Amino acid sequence: MRKFKAALFDLDGTLFDTEGQYSILWGEIGRTYHPEMPDFAQRIKGTTLVQILSTYFPDPAIQQEVVGKLDAFEAQMNYTFYPGALSFLRDLKLHQVKCAVVTSSNHAKMRSVEKAIPEFNSLFDRVLTAEDFSASKPHPDCYLLGAKVFDCSIDECVVFEDALTGLQAGMSSGIFTIGMATTNPREAIQTHCNYVLDSFEGITYQSILRILA
Repeated sequence: MRKFKAALFDLDGTLFDTEGQYSILWGEIGRTYHPEMPDFAQRIKGTTLVQILSTYFPDPAIQQEVVGKLDAFEAQMNYTFYPGALSFLRDLKLHQVKCAVVTSSNHAKMRSVEKAIPEFNSLFDRVLTAEDFSASKPHPDCYLLGAKVFDCSIDECVVFEDALTGLQAGMSSGIFTIGMATTNPREAIQTHCNYVLDSFEGITYQSILRILA
């Protein structure tokens, strides 16, 4: 019997409507440094900055340029919750559900988020970033760590994800994984998760209990 003691959320594309902004940035970076890869922005989706730099930008000088562009971009990004996400998080807190962000972003990015959204830290009990786990999505380590920090079994947690790499991480962990049809159509993700939600609108703690039942 699955319980619901901890909610583990991906950030960009799941809680935040930011994927379009990142596509613009990485598209520009791809055209500048890798014009031979017209799909560069899609190719790097769901990977950590460390992975991107080591794979596509081995030159330390170029790495510094790319990191500078990314930091400047993230410092002025528009961090907007998807409709219903904020009320869902608040409802989970009312029901004593532990909430964690599990993201491939780094500490610098999260400082920008916290500056843009003063309420952010009060919504989450833990924020796990790329610095906290050695193997990033699609490896399950990040979500297993999410369960561990709350001293919960995998049957007491729920993962919320939008990207295929993140859904693979959630499913591989054995945690009940809900796919958010926010950046990919429902048809593309429904075989990669336990359940699909089109959005967080109208979703509550009780809604998730019914899904788990």
